[in-house]
Amino acid sequence: MSESPKKYLIIIAGPTAVGKTAMSIQIARALNTEIISADSRQFFRELNIGTAKPTLEELAQVNHHFINSHSISENYSAGDFERDVLKLLEKLFETHDYVVMTGGSGFYVKAVSEGLDDLPAPLPGLRESLTEKLHANGLNILQEELREKDPAFAATPEVNNPQRVVRALEVFYTTGAPISQYHLKNTQKRPFEQILIALDRDRTELYNRIDLRMDMMLANGLVEEAKDLLPYRAHHALQTVGYKEVYGFLDNQYDEAEMIRLLKQNSRRYAKRQLTWFRHQGKFEWFQANEYEKILTYIQARIQDNEQ
Repeated sequence: MSESPKKYLIIIAGPTAVGKTAMSIQIARALNTEIISADSRQFFRELNIGTAKPTLEELAQVNHHFINSHSISENYSAGDFERDVLKLLEKLFETHDYVVMTGGSGFYVKAVSEGLDDLPAPLPGLRESLTEKLHANGLNILQEELREKDPAFAATPEVNNPQRVVRALEVFYTTGAPISQYHLKNTQKRPFEQILIALDRDRTELYNRIDLRMDMMLANGLVEEAKDLLPYRAHHALQTVGYKEVYGFLDNQYDEAEMIRLLKQNSRRYAKRQLTWFRHQGKFEWFQANEYEKILTYIQARIQDNEQ
């Protein structure tokens, strides 16, 4: 009796503006499959300009999942994403041998790839206390606290996610151990093979692409979108790079020129943190973002090796 064919999740990760969307579409079309977005802000229907979602033309080329799948009024965690993606993969693998997942949100990629650690419940009232501190004093204060308690976690892109910062501090004050220690524990075995690919570009080229993207977002109405989302500005998705700088401008903390400078500077810094995150994972094969043929050949070789 022959074994059923193996199923493959092909993960294409990398920093913002590197070209993940274009590469993922090329790979998905070559493999006649679908794409799962692992970008934690693209889930939300109301966030369009500041999240660099695939264009309507790009969405029409390949079926995408987890783009515009939720409302900003909903709470949607990495744990929810892990559960929902695994359920979706079961369904997709009924008709596809391969599925592509792409995104720059390292923690969400990790949730699907390895599973989340069983973190302890916080001490009573601790979450409320930290959340109140966040709203009263801003994310910067909690980030500084976290850099002192858990410098390893504070060095990751997740330090810009208020929800993750609060959770990390909860773990530390509940257990006395940093959340980064829990991240070193058991990796969950998945019922599918994984091929992990990360994209990079020449740093100057990447930063130029980021600057151009920011200019285009502003021209397309980023400030107006942020204004429309003011009732939700406390949501973690709006306390991230691309929105928080606009809210500083709207709060009259600085002028428009400074807002543009901060948007570009902070986006470049975020890309650098993303690169550091994925490199520290140690499981990704790195390619230049224009090496489509090379990437496809690598995927095919990995599949062939696994099937032997």
